[in-house]
Amino acid sequence: MNFQQKLSLLNEQTGINKLLTIMSMLRDPKHGCPWDLKQTFKSIVPHTLEEAYEVAEAIEQEDFEELPKELGDLLFQVVFYAQLGKEEGKFDFDSIAQTMSEKLIRRHPHVFGALTNEQLEDSQIKYNWEQIKSQERSEKSGQAFTSILEDIPAALPALNRAQKIQKRAAHVGFDWPDVLGALDKVEEEIAELKAELKSGQAHQNNKERIADELGDLYFALTNVSRHLGLNAEQVTRQANDKFSRRFKSVEVLANQKEQSLKALSLEEMECLWQQVKANES
Repeated sequence: MNFQQKLSLLNEQTGINKLLTIMSMLRDPKHGCPWDLKQTFKSIVPHTLEEAYEVAEAIEQEDFEELPKELGDLLFQVVFYAQLGKEEGKFDFDSIAQTMSEKLIRRHPHVFGALTNEQLEDSQIKYNWEQIKSQERSEKSGQAFTSILEDIPAALPALNRAQKIQKRAAHVGFDWPDVLGALDKVEEEIAELKAELKSGQAHQNNKERIADELGDLYFALTNVSRHLGLNAEQVTRQANDKFSRRFKSVEVLANQKEQSLKALSLEEMECLWQQVKANES
């Protein structure tokens, strides 16, 4: 189907079919968009990550008027990859959807299997899920032995990757029995970091060791989040938002008093900070 034929049929199409047609027209070598035509798999990745975070932000803010638009932007990323795959003869949107359908059916035997009437406990469902994923990793690697940490993307945000690593390790029992054990590890890492910092006062060249201990602390804190059933990345984003909100309020208070933050002492700024916190409670 050529460009003009697609254009004439566009108003008759709806939903995903219309979006797929639009994407193919944007990539039309003669009539398409110059920017879209220049894109590759790698060049789109930053846009995909940005759109995913915008979806997360809309959900966290409970902005359900904006959420469908952000989800549409994210869906467009998938459609874009599908178009590139189709042009190179690697895959298309239907093959993506089919692969996902097969995976979901395979990983949910308690829903789609022969014994769908059997009531399974959450723990059994989770165990089956992990066993199926383990088998998939072995089949993918083609090796008899495959690490349970295999296929965790290195490009994940650091806190998300840490939590995923910890979850996999916990699946085979390499874990603290409760959150208090994880919290004790945090205190241990803080003590080790303090020791390196004190040592650094005498030796200014131990920045690598300090960074190593600081990394261990972040990892341990992430483990506490996991034990509490919280997502470390989301918790940190919420902390960022809270600090930003309060700091902006501090700026407003200072401006109302015709004061510059740069001219205030740390104690004076702390006083404003506590005032903002009191106003929130």
